[in-house]
Amino acid sequence: MTAQRVHASEGSDAVAFGVWMHQVQTTMEAALSALLPGETTMPARLHQAMRYAVLDGGKRVRPLLTFAAAELFDAPLSVVQRAAAAVEMIHAYSLVHDDMPCMDDDALRRGKPTVHVQYDEATALLVGDALQSQAFVVLSEEQNNIDARSQMTQLRILAQASGSLGMCGGQAIDLASVGIKLSLAELEQMHKLKTGALLRASVMLGAWSGKALSNTETQALETYSNAIGLAFQVVDDILDATADSAALGKTAGKDAADNKPTYVSILGLEESQALAEKLRCDAHAAVTLFGDKAQRLRELADLIVQRKA
Repeated sequence: MTAQRVHASEGSDAVAFGVWMHQVQTTMEAALSALLPGETTMPARLHQAMRYAVLDGGKRVRPLLTFAAAELFDAPLSVVQRAAAAVEMIHAYSLVHDDMPCMDDDALRRGKPTVHVQYDEATALLVGDALQSQAFVVLSEEQNNIDARSQMTQLRILAQASGSLGMCGGQAIDLASVGIKLSLAELEQMHKLKTGALLRASVMLGAWSGKALSNTETQALETYSNAIGLAFQVVDDILDATADSAALGKTAGKDAADNKPTYVSILGLEESQALAEKLRCDAHAAVTLFGDKAQRLRELADLIVQRKA
């Protein structure tokens, strides 16, 4: 039996972007639910809190990027789902820990109480730890539709993006930068690690779900990922300064209140908006070599820059 594959939509019959997004989000809600421990599995309270942290919330930007990159090479759907679920579990764990009192101390995430508020701090700590482990369980389990080299590459990509030279390192720099004036280059380096590393991993995991990449393909996707990674944070900083908590689903204005350096505080609002638009154009240019199959990646770059929440 031929594995079901992720295909790019082309021509007049192409699925509208919003419909495609909804399809991926629905698919991933079911996949995540199936790949997380059941809520009655012992220890039940921990598993319930893990599911609370992951399910029924968020735009699923990282899984969307994984699916979009997978379209470049018609990757098997079962492989893409696992890659997307793994990166989303890492993202969810980072949010749980990021919201704790010892970090950003936030009470609202994805429009509902944060895990340490809904449960307690000890449970939130364990939720993050367990989600990180579960991500690698999901990605490492034996699969029929991916070769060993590609699977090992995926594991390395996700591990590197999550660790001290990726997301965790960026968070450490962020915590050490409160009240300190950073240069634009220092701010970009911090967010390249804190936010950009996992967005890059999302793209690369999707691509490696389909084939081993050439150097040219890798460079193109890394250029795209770097552009959207910076753009994502620039827009986050813009929204933190201009939107309200109801629209964001998290506490607005918290960066300014915590005296954190942001693109808006360094560049100002208008220049930050111009930078986001430049990065959107850079992302489009980076995937030209993939032709029509990169349409979803281009649309996601637009979504990241033009979103209002």
